[in-house]
Amino acid sequence: MRNPLRSEAEAFRFLVVSIVGALVIVAGAFINTWVGVAAAVIVVGVIARWYWRQPSPPAPRLRVESDDAMHRILVIANETVGGGALRAELEQRAHTPATEVLVVAPALASHVQHWVSDVDGARSAADERVRASVERLAETGLVVRGEVGDQDPLQAIEDALRTFGANEILISTHPEGRSHWLEQDLISKARERFALPITHVVVDLAAEREEVR
Repeated sequence: MRNPLRSEAEAFRFLVVSIVGALVIVAGAFINTWVGVAAAVIVVGVIARWYWRQPSPPAPRLRVESDDAMHRILVIANETVGGGALRAELEQRAHTPATEVLVVAPALASHVQHWVSDVDGARSAADERVRASVERLAETGLVVRGEVGDQDPLQAIEDALRTFGANEILISTHPEGRSHWLEQDLISKARERFALPITHVVVDLAAEREEVR
C-alpha cells in the first residue's frame, strides 16, 4: 500500500496536522459534546483529503543492472493480465530461451478498503489473476513468475525493480476510455520516472471474448 510517511518531512507535516486537529477537537469538546463531534468529523475529513492528495514522491530512475545474459521483462498488468494481446507481445520478445518474465499485478483496493485495512480481498483477486496469467505464459516456454504488487502501479514498478534487473517494462491497460491507469497518465509518468524502455500494450478483453465467440 502507498505509505504517506516516506520521508521525515512528510512525517513532520502529518504530525503537525494531527496535533492541530486534536486541538480543534478538544476546543470543540469544551464548548459542548456535539461541537466536539462535529469538529472530529471535520478534522478526520481534512486529514483524509490531505492524505489522498499527497503526490507520489519522486523516485530515482531505477535500473538494477544484471551481470548475466538473461533478458528480463517486467510486466505490470491488472485485469488485462491474462489478455491475448499481452501474451502475443511477450511471445514476440522471447527471441532466445534466455528470457525471464516477472508479472506484477497491483492490488485493486478501494479507498474505503484501504482505510479500514480490508485489502485481503483485493490482494486475493490479484493473486488469482497472476496465477492464471503465469500458467498461460508458461505454456509458451517462457520463464515466468508472478507476484502481487502495491496498489499504486508506479510504486509496484519501483518495488519490483529493486530486486528484478529488468531490461524493459511492459504496461498493459484497457483501451482508452475504460482504463483508470490511462486517465491517471500512468504511461507518461512511468517513462519519466524509470530509465528503461517502456511499451504500452492495450488489451481489449471484450473484443478478445467476442473474437473467441
